[in-house]
Amino acid sequence: MPIIRHDIYIDAPINVCFDLARNVEVHTETTTRTKERAVDGVTVGLMENGDTVTWEAIHFGVKLILTAKIIEMEKPYKFTDVMVKGAFHSFRHTHEFIESGTGTIMKDTFCYKSPFSIFGIIADKLFLEKYMRHFIENRAKELKRIAEKK
Repeated sequence: MPIIRHDIYIDAPINVCFDLARNVEVHTETTTRTKERAVDGVTVGLMENGDTVTWEAIHFGVKLILTAKIIEMEKPYKFTDVMVKGAFHSFRHTHEFIESGTGTIMKDTFCYKSPFSIFGIIADKLFLEKYMRHFIENRAKELKRIAEKK
């Protein structure tokens, strides 16, 4: 099961970073390359513990639909979402926020299991893990850009 970890320093207060990371419209803004949009569940505003959102996005030229649920939230330090329906066999994405000087360290930990057993493992090695790492890193960079403009 691949585990992707990414840390980024954001020159903004922890509460700003935390709220931006769980904001549906900001998520859409930070994922323009994949044309993500919320189509069901919470489709605007801030996600809270227990909320679900269904995302529609284009990955590898294919429209995919994925539903995630927030299963844990400790404001403004941490929240975790899991896939409840979608293309992966499973995933768990933990977002952590740590005050550092005048800013915040945002830590993403994304654990996933690919579908299709051995074929999924091969896909991970060939391209999927690299693709997902790039996706997580780009989203974090965009969130940083937005947070530091505020």
